[in-house]
Amino acid sequence: MNHPSIRIIREEHAALSAMLQSLRMMLKRGPKDQPEMFFDVLRAMLFYIDEFPERLHHTKESALLFPPVAKRSPHCQVVIQQLEKDHAKGESNVRELQHLLLAWELLGESRRPAFEHATNTFLDFYVQHMQMEETVVIPEALKVLTDEDWAALDAAFETNADPLTGKYPHEPLYDRLFTRITMNAPEPIGLGRH
Repeated sequence: MNHPSIRIIREEHAALSAMLQSLRMMLKRGPKDQPEMFFDVLRAMLFYIDEFPERLHHTKESALLFPPVAKRSPHCQVVIQQLEKDHAKGESNVRELQHLLLAWELLGESRRPAFEHATNTFLDFYVQHMQMEETVVIPEALKVLTDEDWAALDAAFETNADPLTGKYPHEPLYDRLFTRITMNAPEPIGLGRH
């Protein structure tokens, strides 16, 4: 079956993966001779991760996808509990990265290693998290969810407006954020306007 919610979840995962990879590339590149632009782009990327996936995408997975799968597939409960714990600490993890980035920007290079380590750990964790959803929860959902479950899930996810997927109703605020990242990030990450 072709469920819009699963397609949207996968597209949002792909968009988020691209953002995470771009963040990793920015980190490897470093500020070079444009520290203001570098820190601005990283702040915008972290804000996107906090604003869209943490507040919209994850809340719908936690409220609508995970409970019926856990109820109908007890063998998935441990995985779903772990994913729920991940969702619960996601916002605080991003906020910690934002704090560490600000410390690096304001206090200098001595704070760079802490940000780099925490960011790489977070990026690895996030990729694993999405893989667990894609390889365990989604296949199980396709087996066990009812038409009623799918109707609720599809309706909820079709309201998401992630500018990175480019296929859903655009929220002007997110459009501005996406434009800011793509216009200011250096090539090949963005368009490298500066």
